[in-house]
Amino acid sequence: MTEHPITPPPELAAKWVAEIYDHPAVPLHSITLQLVERAAQWGADQELEACCEWFQSNGYHEFLPDKLRASRRPKPRTLKQRALKGLDVMIANGHLDGELAAAIREVLEASHD
Repeated sequence: MTEHPITPPPELAAKWVAEIYDHPAVPLHSITLQLVERAAQWGADQELEACCEWFQSNGYHEFLPDKLRASRRPKPRTLKQRALKGLDVMIANGHLDGELAAAIREVLEASHD
């Protein structure tokens, strides 16, 4: 799934899970977080489509729904952006550091995606 600003932060997802189980220390499993993210995205997509249909049914210009969709849904990250993000995660987790990490970053930043 592509990242999207509609995605709830993990802290909020953890709060929801704790409220559902009525227990403050329920661990947030990665699958649960993915389900929360997908549910939020699905709900947001449904709302966007309802808004676009409303514009069309109320006589607004034909191009307006397409412009609205384009402005509210970011393009998927490029391969270069995904690779740089993966590199950052590897560095943050202590799997990669020093000259090799710097060299990989330099190559990725110089590449055209």
